[in-house]
Amino acid sequence: MLGQIGEHARPDEGHEPDPDTATGSTPGTVHVVGLGPGPDRWLTPEVAELLGRVDHVVGYAPYVDRVPQREGLTRHASGNTVEVERGRLALDLAARGDEVAVVSGGDAGVFGMASAVFEAAEHAVADDPHYAQVPVQVSPGVSAAQAAAALVGAPLGADFAIMSLSDRLKPWKVVADRLRAAASVDLVIALYNPRSLSRPEQLFAARDVLLEVKDPSTVVVVARDVGRAEQSATVTTLGEFDPSTVDMKCLVIIGSSSTRVSPTGHVWTPRYVE
Repeated sequence: MLGQIGEHARPDEGHEPDPDTATGSTPGTVHVVGLGPGPDRWLTPEVAELLGRVDHVVGYAPYVDRVPQREGLTRHASGNTVEVERGRLALDLAARGDEVAVVSGGDAGVFGMASAVFEAAEHAVADDPHYAQVPVQVSPGVSAAQAAAALVGAPLGADFAIMSLSDRLKPWKVVADRLRAAASVDLVIALYNPRSLSRPEQLFAARDVLLEVKDPSTVVVVARDVGRAEQSATVTTLGEFDPSTVDMKCLVIIGSSSTRVSPTGHVWTPRYVE
């Protein structure tokens, strides 16, 4: 169930009134925004302006906590497994005429809240066509993959794939098959959600799948806490890569056959195919 925090938080935790009972004659907008990977300097001016004027902020608690409380703002924080419910709450709030920001870390369209909001909207419109009148707008943010790549150079300089190793929403076989397919066509691969406490062995399995196709000398980057004071990056090879050093604070980049490490220590992938 959704929990709510903030000076102006409402005591009820369920959905707000539907459009038929909403007090506003014109619906507000659901703004789905990316906060960037961490530091305030990576928040885009567009997103900063939106957060400064919306009536509500909805999201996973650590991301909501990054939005300062101010007069007139209600913050609605919840856990990390209720994405569609968060989207429905945002639609309900906007249906009554309020302006709502749904927040994600990084870019909201990359394993973030944007698709969850559209899924919630699809269900809502099926229940009540009036929800089709509620506008949904997505504002981009700096993605974790972009930030990690910039930390070490330009490993995403050529064709690449972004994948999540989480099997919460898809079977592990699908993850493994997609890894194998991306590796077989020599894409650089950026791995989100690489290794959690509940699935510590999957990154080991992913490495084994990649070694079926890729050379052990393939460049691997492990970026940790990117954008924060304690940020670090380790450059290794697929054959030497130790998944036990990785946790959910990390993003892992697996290079292509042409990804290289320059004499200055920068990792980059040529734009051309050798």
